[in-house]
Amino acid sequence: MRIQPRQQLLEIWEALAAHSFRNGKWNWGETGGLSSVADAERLLCLMYPATEVPAFRLDDPDTTDRDVLQALESVGGRREIPVRLIEALQSYTDNHTAKDGTPSFAGGYYFVPVETGEELTPDQRALGVVDSYSLAVTLCLATLGFLKVFTQKPRRPAVLAAAEKLKDATETRLTAALVCLLRSFTVNVFDTDSSRGRELGRLVSEGRGADRQVLQQLHRDLRPVRAVIEDRLSLGLEVEGGLDDEGQLFECGWGWSVIEGAPEVTVESGIGVQADGVAQATPYLYFTVNALDGLADLYSDRTLSLGLLNSEQQTLAEALRLRWEITQQYWSTLARFGEDRWPLEDIPWRATGQKQESPYFSLSVAAIVVQDLVRLRATDDDLTRTVAVMERLAERARITSRMAEDDPVLELHNPGVKLSLAGSDKLGPLMTWTAPDFSAQLLKRCIQLCTLSRNRDSHDRLLRLAERVLGHLWRRRRTDRAGARLWDDITGVFPQGTPLVPVSWSNTERMTECMVAGRNLYQQVPIRSTELAQLARALLSEAGHLYGNELLEPSSSEGGSRSAALKSVEGKLNRSTRLLDDQPGTAGALAMQALTELDNLASGRRAAVRGM
Repeated sequence: MRIQPRQQLLEIWEALAAHSFRNGKWNWGETGGLSSVADAERLLCLMYPATEVPAFRLDDPDTTDRDVLQALESVGGRREIPVRLIEALQSYTDNHTAKDGTPSFAGGYYFVPVETGEELTPDQRALGVVDSYSLAVTLCLATLGFLKVFTQKPRRPAVLAAAEKLKDATETRLTAALVCLLRSFTVNVFDTDSSRGRELGRLVSEGRGADRQVLQQLHRDLRPVRAVIEDRLSLGLEVEGGLDDEGQLFECGWGWSVIEGAPEVTVESGIGVQADGVAQATPYLYFTVNALDGLADLYSDRTLSLGLLNSEQQTLAEALRLRWEITQQYWSTLARFGEDRWPLEDIPWRATGQKQESPYFSLSVAAIVVQDLVRLRATDDDLTRTVAVMERLAERARITSRMAEDDPVLELHNPGVKLSLAGSDKLGPLMTWTAPDFSAQLLKRCIQLCTLSRNRDSHDRLLRLAERVLGHLWRRRRTDRAGARLWDDITGVFPQGTPLVPVSWSNTERMTECMVAGRNLYQQVPIRSTELAQLARALLSEAGHLYGNELLEPSSSEGGSRSAALKSVEGKLNRSTRLLDDQPGTAGALAMQALTELDNLASGRRAAVRGM
């Protein structure tokens, strides 16, 4: 199916409003308040498009489009919708703030014990998780931007008071989330001959043991990242081991939660207690990618133009920016290591820290590579190779190929990839985290790559793949009354699976992100074709010449119709000239229309001469 961001976003909003609002009031249902991750994902399904897509703005009721109001009619009228959103956002903040005022980022029911039948302790359910920190950054920025615009016009005193209360709570939550992201970042150093060192060596040498030459090249490639970590990183960072010995290897990225032993970050804002970390100092690809996604919103043009960060948050953001950049550089270096085949192309990627391998990890690394390619303005070769990886991942995941009976790949989608959370067993049974969003993540990365690509062949391949993945996901919408047209019902494409219960806010929120990314794709100037540009110039040249020749003809008795036709031709030629550089296809079409009109004038004149 074709990507139609506006129509598909409206469908998601209509389904979400029907599910989450009762008589105009936000209804959390049975799971509300039990996981800060799920609650943030649900709210972002509304807030992210409302702040990223101008046509979906809800912060100025006077500009809200009619079809948007129709999709949200179960929420209320034009004036009521922003107020209902403020109430829902305040409810989220209240639900996830402790009695002492400390913001909570609890994973809640998203945490599951490794062993069936075991029960997690309340302290484990209350542990923060990087997904929650990252989502909080995005949601808080969306909320602050929404409030900044909404309060610029006169409102009722009670509404303004509610908006001010929410603003204060959101700023506190944002600061706390940034602090937790700083304390969850880790650099893990290990010896080349250790088990992890050997794993990393095999990773960059296509499964073979890395020889001395390969390791020396890897050390050289990672030297810039090592230098930045040694010289410039501070604020809440503890390096496990030492980086001064260049004979050692290292990994950097985000753990699943605040790292054990991570020092507190000094802030003046009252964010409450900075809890001791329990997570092992091991980067997780899944959590690293989600952290990077949240931080990208922190550095967006919208955040800067609206001035959403206070001075203290700007300091924290700069410290995180450095981690954001070196993490992209580190994993992109690993993924594209060597002169021949990239390690990324050797699917599935093996996560050395967790000693697991999965196409999901290949997709996670590819996601970081995509972000790094955006930062570095990638070459056509880099893009073409990454496109091929995406196509192979879609085939591996049985999105573009048939799933066999009892195919183990089903677990990639249902229930998803399970990650053991090292260190969680300090407070009870060992916990796992499940990532069920492979298909939605694949769609998002395909659209992002498509937005980046200026190579027509790569662009077309990515767009076709994105449309196939979207069709796959659209068939996975739920049909039950409790979550109609939301996600995820895997039986829509794989009958042997089982629907996720309750509604998968992870998949639903990722689909919302995909539609926003799709809108950004179509907002771009089309890829310029050299061949079309040459043809358009030739057509425009001929049309311009014939137009000049037509102006030499004397006026006839039908001067009015001829004059109108000539004005039409002149308008088309002027517009074609303006569009020639950016839209040569459109310019050529306009030139052809002008040629047709000029030929009609000439034919009419010849017919008149013959009739005399």
